[in-house]
Amino acid sequence: MSVYDPHRWTSHLFDIKGSLVKEILGRVALCVVWALLITGLHQWWGTAGKSLEIPEVAHSLIGAALGLLLVFRTNASYDRFWEGRKLWGGIVNETRNLARQASVLCAADAALVREIVLWTAAFPYACLHRLRGEKGLGPIQHDLDPATVHQIATADHVPLATAQQITRLLREAHARGLVGEYQQMQIDQNVQLLIDYIGACERIHSTPMPYAYAVHLRRALILYCFTLPFALVARFGWNTVLATLMITYILYGIEEIGVEIEDPFGTDDNDLPLEKICANIEQNLRAVLQTLPKSLT
Repeated sequence: MSVYDPHRWTSHLFDIKGSLVKEILGRVALCVVWALLITGLHQWWGTAGKSLEIPEVAHSLIGAALGLLLVFRTNASYDRFWEGRKLWGGIVNETRNLARQASVLCAADAALVREIVLWTAAFPYACLHRLRGEKGLGPIQHDLDPATVHQIATADHVPLATAQQITRLLREAHARGLVGEYQQMQIDQNVQLLIDYIGACERIHSTPMPYAYAVHLRRALILYCFTLPFALVARFGWNTVLATLMITYILYGIEEIGVEIEDPFGTDDNDLPLEKICANIEQNLRAVLQTLPKSLT
């Protein structure tokens, strides 16, 4: 995820990384070349009393409708982006809660606490890989039992298998008399919430914007941008090329922002920093292990 200082306006004028310039450059350049061609033809045919101009009013009406479509597109995408961030915030909180309760209630068995906390720290990594179409438990897998890691890492749904392992460890804590039945159920509520959060993330990831909406918006955008020179050429002359550059950059940029953030779990510049979130969770949970009584560790 691109990190920036919101108070520094001047630096943003020249930023390329994360600004989507590379993604829309081809489309904008094509429209500029088209505008250059139309303007040249208009200037040439103007000497013969011909014109390529189309009414500005009709084009303005289309522009108003297109603006509404773009606003809805970006709003819908940002809702998905922000919901994804809130869900990962929930994962952060519940992993901390789980580690906190396990470290206190099961403190008499440091080895068991260590297993619960490390598998809890592995859960976010499992979610990260799941949302990116991969399988894995992150770097923390090297601190866990290799046989169990292999079994879980090859499961069909790794986050679910990881949650199952945490629940097994909680059941073992109950069997050893470290926690009561009610306490086990309370702690397992955190595990249930973790499954709810990854399920909600999968819903966002697997449900793109409706196909008909995306197709219609892009067709309207292409129609508007490629007819733009015809509406401007009589009034602006050669400045039509510059006006087309500015307008198409803005419109294609708005649409591309919606595309980039509608699935915020990938590796694009504007996606959520999932690696950093997972690393922070791991750091927090390892710190919890350091609070265990030295005589037990």
